[in-house]
Amino acid sequence: MHACDKIDLKILTLLQKNARITMTELAESVGLSTTPVTERVRRMERDGVISGYHARLNPQALGQHLLVFVEIKLRSKSGNIFEDFRREVMHIPQIMECHLVSGEYDYLIKVRLPNMNAYRDMLGSILLQLPAAAESRSYVVMEEVKEDFFLNLG
Repeated sequence: MHACDKIDLKILTLLQKNARITMTELAESVGLSTTPVTERVRRMERDGVISGYHARLNPQALGQHLLVFVEIKLRSKSGNIFEDFRREVMHIPQIMECHLVSGEYDYLIKVRLPNMNAYRDMLGSILLQLPAAAESRSYVVMEEVKEDFFLNLG
């Protein structure tokens, strides 16, 4: 585990807000010169604190109007069932997130699709065909109130 000091946390906060900020601008914002800031960023990349840089896309502008959360219950929980399920989910591009959860259902999946027809097709032909999938429950999002990728660092 990487121990971040106050300057590291400030760098991370600024990078979350704008990953395209130059090292010079970043250095000015945290009160250091460019070389030590660049070294700190490279260290945090190497240590896995910074896992990547991404463009945030607008799903509506790209025709992905439907957001659905799906709970999946597995038929059994023995042997390699969880690993088989995990491996199959990794190959389904519509699945944005998949989490093993506690409770009545085993997995919570987040999918984005163009419309309800695409979701119905996906549910029948893909999700319910996953290894050991026995039951599903869907939640269609009517309004996205808050979606934030910003990690609060205090």
